[in-house]
Amino acid sequence: MSDLATSSPELDAAMDRYRVELTGYCYRMLGSAFDAEDAVQDTYIRAWRAHGKFEGRSSLRSWLYRIATNVCLDLLSAGNKRARPMDLSAPQHQASAVLNERPEVTWLEPVPDGRVLPQTADPAEMALAKESVRLAFVAALQHLPAKQRAVLILREVLAWKADEVAQLLETTVASVNSALQRARATLSGQALRPSDPADPLDAEQAKLLEQYLSAFEAYDISRLTTLLHEDAVLSMPPFDLWLRGHADIAAWHLNQGIGCKGSRLVATTANGLPAFGQYRPAEDGSGHTPWALQVLEISEGRIVGLNAFLDTDRWFPLFGLPERLA
Repeated sequence: MSDLATSSPELDAAMDRYRVELTGYCYRMLGSAFDAEDAVQDTYIRAWRAHGKFEGRSSLRSWLYRIATNVCLDLLSAGNKRARPMDLSAPQHQASAVLNERPEVTWLEPVPDGRVLPQTADPAEMALAKESVRLAFVAALQHLPAKQRAVLILREVLAWKADEVAQLLETTVASVNSALQRARATLSGQALRPSDPADPLDAEQAKLLEQYLSAFEAYDISRLTTLLHEDAVLSMPPFDLWLRGHADIAAWHLNQGIGCKGSRLVATTANGLPAFGQYRPAEDGSGHTPWALQVLEISEGRIVGLNAFLDTDRWFPLFGLPERLA
């Protein structure tokens, strides 16, 4: 039986039940928090316009996923894909680093957990969901052709059956299986670095984050460096600069990044990862103002990725972070 309601309030309520998971699906497809929300809104507009023609041959959820997939495929038809700085160039060295800014549409964007991760009582399901929105995984998805991307997300992240995906994409099971095989082969060549499960943080991870917060706010770069993996990476979108290793990361903080001295950090989460809103001392000496959304990647008890997203006019309102610290 169809779960599509017939009255307007009932239809709104029925569709709203799927908003978070649809946003997560569109985010994995598009790599942009804002594009994902726009895609879901477009999905709901199309669903409203067409709901009178819905024949109930599938569930409302499946029907909405079909519409959302078509919306995403339309958006991806121009060949645009989101990237991280590490996807676009070789690492630079601090002494010769050049800050080259690229347009917003270039970059893979962070997303608040609550916007894309439906609540579930199953710890294993939640851990898998968080893993599937990690920055590295979503960046790897961007290397797949759009339909392969949809197949892999539906089959391996959302656990749809092959025949269900075939029906959604209006193709054959054989085509779905072939697309999945090619997508897996492409991802296997991306050399994704595994990240520690953080659902929730264990005692060691919580201690590492406490040490990071303490070292950064004290601007004790020597102490901060001891928390980093030896080949840790620092990136700063919208600049395509990225640095690798203790020496260059420490030198950056003590030279070009010295303005971060005296910063304060406010904890949050992004992409299933620990994150901080960073506030630098205000130029007028009164309080602290937004500077970066830091998203940390952790592996084997060390920080392997420091992702500093600098467009705070976009990120801080999205993450509900204060406009200023007194």
